[in-house]
Amino acid sequence: MKRLLITVCGRAGSKGFRNKNLKTFCDKPLVYYTLAAAMLFKAARPDVAVDICLNTDSALLVELVKAKYPQVTYIQREAALSGDTVPKMAVFQQSLREMEAKTGKPYDYLMDLDITSPLRTAKDVQNAFEEKEKRHDLDLVFSVTESRRNPYFNMVKTVGDHVEKVLASNFTARQQAPDIYDLNASIYVFERKFLANNKTGILWDGKIGISKMMDTGILDIDSEEDFRLMEVIAHHLYENYPDFAAVRNAIRA
Repeated sequence: MKRLLITVCGRAGSKGFRNKNLKTFCDKPLVYYTLAAAMLFKAARPDVAVDICLNTDSALLVELVKAKYPQVTYIQREAALSGDTVPKMAVFQQSLREMEAKTGKPYDYLMDLDITSPLRTAKDVQNAFEEKEKRHDLDLVFSVTESRRNPYFNMVKTVGDHVEKVLASNFTARQQAPDIYDLNASIYVFERKFLANNKTGILWDGKIGISKMMDTGILDIDSEEDFRLMEVIAHHLYENYPDFAAVRNAIRA
């Protein structure tokens, strides 16, 4: 049986948006949406041995998670990994080391689910995992959304006293340009060997694949305004898309 470690990582505090990992989203703790999606995925894949851990230096976040999801293993984040500029891969590596020490067995994959992506469905999680599962040649699969702008077609940069296309091209329609995606930082699925052996903290050292998500459900939460706008979007998605409602309903249950 394949073994998967799902990590949920969150620092105490946040300079851009204060204490964002402790926020309440649509009347429920923000972190519960990530954990609910993880639990739904776990239930859908009984053929995979799934462990879930919370890596944090926030006692408040630990209390919040334990209150609803006591089965989640707590990993105390190392002090050296709590800074603003620490590569997140180092946090993943710490989680992998400590969870393998606790369980006594190596994992095949590590999947990270970002706390600030509450509008993620269990199907999104499953799609990303299955993409990595079937592509043994890939070191990493991460989630993306289709970009609304294309540097080959309708993005410009300042050059002296005028603007030019970001990437020179003669395309007259966006459909002619190469496909472009936005990284949304919602889901990462690592091959264990690549993650464990990485020394640079740079994702691009590996061979990467993608898993597409609905762009409407993902915003960068960097302010109170971003957070409130995402709540408005959430109500629309819950009312019109059963997969999104399933995550909310799992929390309520």
